[in-house]
Amino acid sequence: MALLHYPGSIVGSDRFPAPTDFPDSPLSLALQQPILLGLFLPIQAGGWSSSTLPRTTDWQFEYNKELVLRCETLGFDLIFALSQWLPKGGYGGVFNGQALDSFITTAALTSLTKSILLISTIHVLYGPIHPLHLAKYGATLDHISNGRWGINIVTGHRAIEHEMFGWERIEHDRRYELAAEFIEVVQRLWSENENFSFSGQSSWKLKEAFVTPKPKYGRPVLVNATGSDAGISFAARYSDIVFVTSPGASDFESTIALLPDHTARVKGEAQKIGRQVRTLLNPMVISRETEQETWAYHDAIVAHADSSSRKGFSRFDSDAHAWKGRVGKDAPKRTAIGGNIEVIGTPEQVVEQFVQLHKAGIDGLQLSFYDFQPDLEFFGDRILPLMKQAGLRL
Repeated sequence: MALLHYPGSIVGSDRFPAPTDFPDSPLSLALQQPILLGLFLPIQAGGWSSSTLPRTTDWQFEYNKELVLRCETLGFDLIFALSQWLPKGGYGGVFNGQALDSFITTAALTSLTKSILLISTIHVLYGPIHPLHLAKYGATLDHISNGRWGINIVTGHRAIEHEMFGWERIEHDRRYELAAEFIEVVQRLWSENENFSFSGQSSWKLKEAFVTPKPKYGRPVLVNATGSDAGISFAARYSDIVFVTSPGASDFESTIALLPDHTARVKGEAQKIGRQVRTLLNPMVISRETEQETWAYHDAIVAHADSSSRKGFSRFDSDAHAWKGRVGKDAPKRTAIGGNIEVIGTPEQVVEQFVQLHKAGIDGLQLSFYDFQPDLEFFGDRILPLMKQAGLRL
């Protein structure tokens, strides 16, 4: 493994084992698909869309459990969800703050599922979690799931989140330095056959620490979402899957024009140090049988835009790089629809857009819907078969 150029970083082995080193690991098997297929669970009130148009979407566990089980039946590859820490009332409006924890929710699903990968979004830099805790929890979930559990590593971008835990917000690039140290410690605990002690630049210390059982396929799957230089460098060294955002606006035309260079850059950084990463994008899919029905659905969502939720986002300062430039005159429409990009059209048009995204360097689609249960059923009935015909799914 290439060493980090950070003060106090760990000098580890040449390379920690990864799930992709094992041909029979759940991740390796999922990567046999031409394009990964995932669902972005709505475990927070409002899901991903700031609209009051009536829908079934619900943040509660039973609703999300049924979504996961249905996705597994349909052959989806992975699941994960948002994690955030917000004060009372959340962003307001439909985003009223009611939310499950991503770590606990996906952990609860490990024994209820058989084949789908379950990725827990976890803030690794603040709160009570310690590398030793996460190494033990992760190894346990790895065994319960038979290698199907992983971590979406989050460093936190809103000042309010750090402050809730009694911290001042850590500078953006510094967060990735500390996250790198955290993950290296966790990987050492997953791989070391002897006790391990550590004292570095962070506040985490270990003395004669040891973790059993060891993960079944080297380590759990590692994911991170990023758009910054520091985040891409971090992803190149540690992640199996990089959750990217559109570097332009959310409309499909802007996205497809800029994605090829962006995905090539993300993958190229990993290739420089002898690694391979896959890219994952979050489309909001709006589809009906005809164009007229599709745009009527789209327009109804926008017509019911919840302005109070949209205004709530601006109340909490963020230094995230990936979402810069994503507001403006279309902000009400954007937040009403949600998702990283909009994929809108008939089933045939949706699949054609998926084909273009794949050609632009996207290796996986982490889908969102406005009305999750019925929209997922429509996707399974009408869009998924066309993806198979187009060679996107086996």
